[in-house]
Amino acid sequence: MVAPRRESRPVMVGNVPLGGGAPIAVQSMTTTDTRDPQATLAQIESLADAGCEIVRVAIPHRDAVEGFAAVAAGSPLPVVADIHFDHHLAVEAAHRGAAKLRINPGNIGATDRFDAVLDAAGEAGIPVRIGVNAGSLAAEYRDRDWDLAEKLVASAVSFADHAAARGFREIVISAKASSVRATVAAYRMLAGEVPYPLHLGITEAGTLQRGTVKSAVGLGILVEEGIGDTLRVSLTADPVEEVRVAWAILAALDVRRLGPELVSCPTCGRCEVDLIGIADEVSARLAKLRTPLKVAVMGCVVNGPGESRDADIGVAAGRGVGLIFAKGQVVRRVPESDIVDALFEEIARLG
Repeated sequence: MVAPRRESRPVMVGNVPLGGGAPIAVQSMTTTDTRDPQATLAQIESLADAGCEIVRVAIPHRDAVEGFAAVAAGSPLPVVADIHFDHHLAVEAAHRGAAKLRINPGNIGATDRFDAVLDAAGEAGIPVRIGVNAGSLAAEYRDRDWDLAEKLVASAVSFADHAAARGFREIVISAKASSVRATVAAYRMLAGEVPYPLHLGITEAGTLQRGTVKSAVGLGILVEEGIGDTLRVSLTADPVEEVRVAWAILAALDVRRLGPELVSCPTCGRCEVDLIGIADEVSARLAKLRTPLKVAVMGCVVNGPGESRDADIGVAAGRGVGLIFAKGQVVRRVPESDIVDALFEEIARLG
C-alpha cells in the first residue's frame, strides 16, 4: 500500500500544480536544438501526446534565448528553462516566458548571481527548481568526507534556506545521482527537512532498458513512501520513452493512470500461440488509448481464464485459438489470427 503523500507547499508551473496534494506530474526534456523553435515545438507536441505535463528546454548559450522565447510562446505545455553556469540566461528566460527556472546554484557562481536569478523569478511570478546533482556539487560540499546523499542534501538545503531568507519561497528541490541508493537516501532526508515540492529523478540512469530498471526501482521506492511531487525519468533515448516509463511507474503503484493496463503471461512450454507477437501488437495499439481498462493476454489454461475473467477485456489462448472475455464472461471463440482484432472490437464496445 502506498504511504500517504508527504505534505508540501503548493507551487504552480504554468497551469500545473506541484505539491499541496496535487497529483504527481510527469515531466520530460527536449533533445532538439533550442535555436530551432519549429523542431522543438514538434517534439513538445509528441511529448504532450504521450502524456507529458511539463517540459524542460535547455538554454545552453545566448543565441538560444530567442528560440526559447518562441518555444515558450507556442508550447502546449508549461516550459521550464534549463540553465547552467550563466545566470544572465536565467534572468532572460524569466522575462521571455519561462514557466519555471531550473538552475544549480552550485555552478551559477557567486551569491549575487543566484540572488539576481531569484529576483527575476520573483518579478515574473515563477518558481525556481534548485537542482543539485552528484556531478555538479558546489565546491564547499564536493570534497567533504560525507556520504554522497548528505552532500546533496546539505547543498540543496543551504541554497533553499538562502532563498527563503530573502523572501523567495516558490521553490522546487531536486537532489539526484546516478546511484539509486544515494538518490533514495537523499530524498528521504529532504522529505523531512524542507517544506517544498520535490522533483524526483535518477540522473544519467542510462539507455532505455537499463535506465528504465534503475528509474523504476528508485522512483518506485520513493513514490511508494509518499515522497515526490513531480518526476522525470532520465533515459538515453527518445524523450517520449521517458514519459511512457514515468506513467508505467505511477500506474504500477496505482498512483495515476493515463491509459490501459496490459497483463500478459511470460509464456512457457504450454503456450500454443505466438503470444509474444500478440502481446506486442496489443501493447502497441493500447498505447494509443486513454481509457483506464485492464486487458489480459494469456497463453494457456493455467492462469489464463482466471486473469482474463479478472480483466475488463481478456483472452485465454489455447491450441491456435483464443477465448475472448469481456467483464468476466466468455463472449467469443476466435482463431489465433483474429485474436487482436477481436480484443479491440470488445474494447470498442466498452466505449
